[in-house]
Amino acid sequence: MGSRVRVWLNRTYAENVFFMDQLRSNPQRRAVEIHATHGDADSPVLAAADTAELEPDGLSPRAYVEYALDMCARRSVDVFVPVLHQAAIVAQRAEFAALGTALLAPPSEAVAVFHDKATAYRAVEAVGVPVPPWWRVRTEEELVTAVELIEAAGQKACFKPAAGAGGVGFRMITRAPFSMMHLTGFPSAYVPLELVTQALRGAEEPVDWLVMPHLGQPEVSVDCLTGTDGRVRMAIGRTKNGRRRGFTLDPSWIEPARLLAEAFGLHYLSNIQFRMYGDEPVLMDVNTRPAGGLHQLSQCGVNAPWAAVRLALGEETGEVVPPLLGQDYTVLSGPRPVRPSPLPHQRSEAPAPASSGLPVPSVPAPPLPAVPTQPSESPSAAPGTMAPAAPAARVTAATASVPVDTNASPAPAQSASAAIAPA
Repeated sequence: MGSRVRVWLNRTYAENVFFMDQLRSNPQRRAVEIHATHGDADSPVLAAADTAELEPDGLSPRAYVEYALDMCARRSVDVFVPVLHQAAIVAQRAEFAALGTALLAPPSEAVAVFHDKATAYRAVEAVGVPVPPWWRVRTEEELVTAVELIEAAGQKACFKPAAGAGGVGFRMITRAPFSMMHLTGFPSAYVPLELVTQALRGAEEPVDWLVMPHLGQPEVSVDCLTGTDGRVRMAIGRTKNGRRRGFTLDPSWIEPARLLAEAFGLHYLSNIQFRMYGDEPVLMDVNTRPAGGLHQLSQCGVNAPWAAVRLALGEETGEVVPPLLGQDYTVLSGPRPVRPSPLPHQRSEAPAPASSGLPVPSVPAPPLPAVPTQPSESPSAAPGTMAPAAPAARVTAATASVPVDTNASPAPAQSASAAIAPA
């Protein structure tokens, strides 16, 4: 079964509870000890981990690297999956390696390219992968010019920050004046151009946005696993068309994703997103981290998180080919445990040991309730037995996949905000 593997996930999104579940249910039945840190005491990743800590607030990127190095040394971390401050962390990869910690993240050069979407689009075009028309704007005049050019071509304009993730700041431009239409029903990503220009005139500093035509569905997120030798071990597409989700190995999506993963050295797990510009698939975004929906590949018989950890440990996975493509499905919210309250993290009452310089002591996280279909091993349980149920705690929502009728007609396209659902 091999020695126990210690994995740390720093501040990350709630869906990574499924990432952790898959590590524990690895096909080698290897013992995995998961440490999690977060800034939100109610994040479900803290409850899902074997041990958990609150992260200190207000650290600069360099100070956070020092915090991370100390954490890896104290915890004897084998594999670190950085999300927060990823760029600063991977720039110090050699320091982590000296501690015996492998970073499950691409090299700093790749992270830098895809941090800025304008830089990314120029680089991607240079290797032959198509991108949509785009304009980088910083002023009201530049915005209006870009919108007018897009509308003259019969398309709808949208904008998003040049740097960012998760669809934060994405908006669709409309010429309709602000009215009761915008105050009834569900919130929408649509915003009147007049209000945007008013906001820009009152802004204290220039914005940094990309303006482009709104791209059509389907959206295809290709999850890639790439070794440090530059060879792609896995590339599987997850399709999104309104509410309906599915899987694809169509070369029109898979081949450009493979090209980008190899050309830019997107080592370990990356997520490469495409949409349609007319009849042509074009790049929408590249995430240099595991996607929130990565766990959905389990419906294809693939445990991508564990394959990535094995690569980070220097083990060869070979080609990761799905034995099947799972049926179409949709995504629903479901409850997950959070740590009991009151929490032992009050900074005024729990000073850190002098040696760590940290504001919060580490506390064991309550184990998850037993799930009959996925046995997991607990340090206190015999191999193959179920971990004990967690004590009563509040719950928060995490997304889970459920099948949909494959004979039904496709769901109608959702509002523009569907384009920014988490990967």
